[in-house]
Amino acid sequence: MPQADRQGAPAGVPEGDAVRSVQAAGGAPLSGAGPARPGNRARRIALLVVVATVIYALDQVSKFLVVKFLEHEEPLTVVPGALVLTVIRNAGAAFSIGTGMTIVFTVIALTVVVAIVRTARQLRSLPWAITLGLLLGGAVGNLTDRIFRSPAPFQGHVVDFIQAFPVTRFPVFNVADSAIVCGGVLAVFLAWRGYQIDGTRQTEEEPSGSGAEQAVEPAESRDGIPEHARGEVPEQTREQAGDRSRERADG
Repeated sequence: MPQADRQGAPAGVPEGDAVRSVQAAGGAPLSGAGPARPGNRARRIALLVVVATVIYALDQVSKFLVVKFLEHEEPLTVVPGALVLTVIRNAGAAFSIGTGMTIVFTVIALTVVVAIVRTARQLRSLPWAITLGLLLGGAVGNLTDRIFRSPAPFQGHVVDFIQAFPVTRFPVFNVADSAIVCGGVLAVFLAWRGYQIDGTRQTEEEPSGSGAEQAVEPAESRDGIPEHARGEVPEQTREQAGDRSRERADG
C-alpha cells in the first residue's frame, strides 16, 4: 500500500494536487478566492453614497442657477446647433413624458429610492455601486423638485434646461435625467454580462453535479492511478492499485 507523506498526501502524488483534492472534498473554493470581506460592502456603499451625492449636488446647483439667471429669458446657445440652455417646468417624467401624471411619478420615484436603499444591503460590486449611485442621485434630484417646487407639495414640476441638437426636437432634460439614463444603461449591461449585486458573476451555463465532480476529481486510468501522477508513482504501487481494481471488478 502507498504510504502517506508528512503532509497527508499519498506517496508519489504531487503535493499541490493533493491540496486541491482536499479543498474540493471540503467545499473550499478551488480558485483561491475566498468569501467577500465585510469591509468590501462598506466601501461599495460609501462609493454609492459619494456618486449619488455628486449627482444630486450637480443637479440641484445647476437647477438653482438656471432658474435664477435663465428663466423667463431667451434660450442661451452654448454650442450652435448642438447645445442650448432653455428653462421649462416639467410635470411629467424624464424627457417630459407623461405630463399629466405628476403624482404618479412622485410615488414611483419614492419607490425607486426605497428599492435602491434596500438593495444596497447586499452591495459588494464596484460597477453596481456606481450604477446604483447614478440612479439614486438622479431619482432623489427629481424627487426633490416634485416635493418642494410649485405648484404644490408632491406635485411640483421638475426643472429641465438642457436641449441637445435642437433641430431634432429632442426633449429638454436635466442632470438628474442624464444620470438616470446612464444608470439604466449600465444596469442592463451588467445584467447582460452576468455581474451580480453581491460581486459574483453568473455564467451562461451552471455545471451539473456530475460535471462538477468530473472537473474536481482527477481522471483515473484503468488501474486506478490518476493520469497526472502515473509517471511519478512507483511500478510496485501501480501493480498494487491494479490488483485492487481487479478485486473490485471480481466482487
